[in-house]
Amino acid sequence: MSKAFASKGDLTPKQVSFTKLADNAYAYTAEGDPNTGVVIGDDCVMVIDAQATPVMAQDVIKHIRTVTDKPIAHVVLSHYHAVRVLGASGYGATNVIASRDTYDLIVERGQQDYDSEFERFPRLFQAVDSIPGLTWPNIVFEHELTVWMGKTEVKILQLGRGHTKGDTIVWLPKEKVLFSGDLVEFGATPYTGDAYLTHWPATLDRLAALGPRALVPGRGAALTTPAEVAEGFTGTRAFISELYAGAEHARAAGLSLNAAYDAIYARLKPRFGEWVIFDHCLPFDVSRAYDEAGGIVDPRIWTAERDAEMWTALAAGT
Repeated sequence: MSKAFASKGDLTPKQVSFTKLADNAYAYTAEGDPNTGVVIGDDCVMVIDAQATPVMAQDVIKHIRTVTDKPIAHVVLSHYHAVRVLGASGYGATNVIASRDTYDLIVERGQQDYDSEFERFPRLFQAVDSIPGLTWPNIVFEHELTVWMGKTEVKILQLGRGHTKGDTIVWLPKEKVLFSGDLVEFGATPYTGDAYLTHWPATLDRLAALGPRALVPGRGAALTTPAEVAEGFTGTRAFISELYAGAEHARAAGLSLNAAYDAIYARLKPRFGEWVIFDHCLPFDVSRAYDEAGGIVDPRIWTAERDAEMWTALAAGT
């Protein structure tokens, strides 16, 4: 495990890429930091995932302005985690859109998540004082919402649980471009601290069934070919499956959480150890997998205090 707590030691700025996926779709990526998607309609712009602070959002806007001067009207939250949503106010959008389950997560644990992630990711919370408070959606949907941006059709879909219970994707059916949020990662370790691991593979099946030719993952480079898209699905599924299988084996063997962590770390490190934030995620990932394999259906709330206690306990066991 890395000595610094979570990503506190990750202070090096990342190189931003702004990748064109279609005439009206772009990916803002930064070497494994949280990604943002951009859809340019006939009359306005939609942003998918907002970054951690309004100041971070300004760099996204700077890149958007290299390709369009249309107003940013919509911000979609693919799920609720502070590093993805607290920059929403920086866009001045008319609408902030989220699933009902995501809204419920904000009610249940929004402030705790804010406090927890601020401690984990100091580099991502640049100018934290610019955050006006929790991000609250003003459009809340269940299952499916279609937004027409002029003649551009945008499907906002909740196809199942995985990374969180509120996971939402944005799908451009004509262009076959998918914005997956953290349901799919590429060369980046899935964070599963709030996950439904036994649901996740079936949710990935539903995403793959859409037949995307390009995909913006939650972290990692934009996937610009069907072959890369398939690799994103395969890699994410493999990590989730191996993590949960390791937790099931640990439970069956009667291992403590500490011993389970050591066994699962050894199991995953050879294949996934070079993925971004592997050492950051594994303690949280194993804790949730161990809970779920032990019958705890819904993820327990992470607080800054629980984060620190868990990290110290697992570090002591390695």
